[in-house]
Amino acid sequence: MQKLEGISLSQGAVIGKIHFYREAEYEIDEGDYDDSEAEIERFEKALEVVKEHKFALAEAAEANSDNEGALVFVSHVALLEDRGLIRRVEDYIREMRKSAEFGVKIGFNDVADDIRSLPDPYIMRRSDDILELEREVLEELMGHSGGISFGRDPYILAANDLTASEVARIDRKHVLAIILKEGNLNTHASILAKGLGIPCVIRAESLSYACDGKEAIVDGTNGVIILQPDEDTVGKYDDIMKENRDFADSLMRLKGKMTVTKDGREVRLYANISNPYDVETVLENDASGIGLYRSDFLFLKDRDYPSEEEQYLSYRKVVEEMSPRSVVIRTVDIGSDKNVPYLHLSEEENPALGMRAIRISLTRLDFFKCQLRALLRASAYGNMRILFPMITSLAELMECKKLLLECEEELHREHVAVGSYKVGVMVETPAAALISDQLAAETDFLSIGTNDLTQFTLAIDRQNPNLDRFYDPHHPAVIEQIRMTIEAGHRHGCLVFICGELAGDISMTESFMRMGVDGLSVNPQFVLPLRQRIRELDLKA
Repeated sequence: MQKLEGISLSQGAVIGKIHFYREAEYEIDEGDYDDSEAEIERFEKALEVVKEHKFALAEAAEANSDNEGALVFVSHVALLEDRGLIRRVEDYIREMRKSAEFGVKIGFNDVADDIRSLPDPYIMRRSDDILELEREVLEELMGHSGGISFGRDPYILAANDLTASEVARIDRKHVLAIILKEGNLNTHASILAKGLGIPCVIRAESLSYACDGKEAIVDGTNGVIILQPDEDTVGKYDDIMKENRDFADSLMRLKGKMTVTKDGREVRLYANISNPYDVETVLENDASGIGLYRSDFLFLKDRDYPSEEEQYLSYRKVVEEMSPRSVVIRTVDIGSDKNVPYLHLSEEENPALGMRAIRISLTRLDFFKCQLRALLRASAYGNMRILFPMITSLAELMECKKLLLECEEELHREHVAVGSYKVGVMVETPAAALISDQLAAETDFLSIGTNDLTQFTLAIDRQNPNLDRFYDPHHPAVIEQIRMTIEAGHRHGCLVFICGELAGDISMTESFMRMGVDGLSVNPQFVLPLRQRIRELDLKA
């Protein structure tokens, strides 16, 4: 028996046989090619095939309610359409009279090196995406397949590392768990791996090809792999897996129950979603409504602005299917690491602090009013709440409300029905928390976004893996801002919700309940575990 240690990416435990995936290796001809234009044409055709494949992966991810995955593949398309990257490859092919494969290998690597030299960690991480895309374009040029398959029997997938596209090709019906020798907590591949809902351990540095074919236990909860376990260890983990199954079954019995403490304090449990296909999962997990519908995906998945009609149909589908339960729709929060090529945003040294979210909306009024009109039209079909992100001043909020009123008056003149709706603000910066009294006086609800609130309070890029040890959402300064926002909201009769990752942190549930939070909005699968925790509490004890 041998024990390998790594870092937990997703929890759970399984027992199975390891299959080690080996990446394809390429031998590229470095000889001279006379017909450069023919090679450029080969490159461009391969590029189009890979782009279409990425669009197909995005649509498949969206259909499976895998919103993070869909965003990953849309961002890959944007990189493949970058004119600087394309010109770099074409210049190598023409000037050095080399093959398309040679141009891709050198050109993509050059761009990745350029990106790695930049000081901004948001942009630096794109170098991994560039190298992944290089591999896929080479696969297309050389006729190789990047698929992963070890037959139809369930197995544990091991690899040195995996790209996002390779993770997307995994058949979750047959893969029991994933273990990686390398990996990073915040790469796109890791985001997709988490969404598979299976145990995953990364940075298992002792993992090697010698593990191929061996029986193993993968303990995702503790970041441990046990090779060739003995009978006692197998028995111990059999008991753990049975407990996990029993716990999941017990949660199902909470469907239809009230989310109320033993002493009678009730709270609303909402779900976060990113596209209309998530509604089924929200209802399956018995959420009180949708506390955060991120409208961003609609803007990221297209090559041009989504029309008012397309937006309206998307919003209407959600509010109609959720009715009479409420739906909070956040206006678009793009910029930062969510690049939208058709907006032609300038490159920024600090994109998280730059032109993003409401700042884009308030500087591109036609773009913003198109979304507001679509939201107002959809409000006629259900219980809608409109949420403005990244508000840092009362003036910004008042301008948003003024534009919303203008759009409503336009629709009335056009004899288009508008339903009743409520208006809220995201509190996700220290500025918003400090003026929460002013914001609460002008809104129906406040929604605390703890991810950005933590990032901006602690001056930490939450996506920089080198800062993981310093990123602390439980920091007293963060908790104090949550408390002051709840109190400010209640002074003005304004409901206050928490919708960031901290909302699903069961270790914080009692504290939030004692602060008087009105609702928590979490990923759908966290609704029932939170309900169980809240029903166990006695706040008067």
